[in-house]
Amino acid sequence: MDPEIPFVSIVEMGLIRDVSVRRDGVTVKMTPTFSGCPALHAIKADIANCIRDLGVENVKVETVLDPPWTSDWISDLARDKLKQFGLAPPPRHGGRIELIFYDTVVCPYCDSQNTNLKNDFGPTLCRAICYCNDCQQPFEQFKAL
Repeated sequence: MDPEIPFVSIVEMGLIRDVSVRRDGVTVKMTPTFSGCPALHAIKADIANCIRDLGVENVKVETVLDPPWTSDWISDLARDKLKQFGLAPPPRHGGRIELIFYDTVVCPYCDSQNTNLKNDFGPTLCRAICYCNDCQQPFEQFKAL
């Protein structure tokens, strides 16, 4: 892994709901950011492989959709890492998500609030494309959910 790129773990993103360790194996319950996330199978495989690398043969990774994932579960450390990567972290909303759709997005490069939303849909469903009028950088914002 490139040391310049910050690694954000699935734990820091708030995806892991529960881990059960028993004599016969390990069960991990995880909640994806979107129920139809195209990376879901890869994430589940990565979780299972990491646990198998620790010497556990019987690993089960279950998807839990209730309660649905919320961007409020993203840790402060993960928010900092997303910003270092050039991805604007979502604001915390405490369940009042309708209030933040029109909030100003802070540029992850220069911290300017002089930004515009260019497209609600970025390369994945969980990101939007924005533009900073001050540093003239395009950037993505992780959507608040």
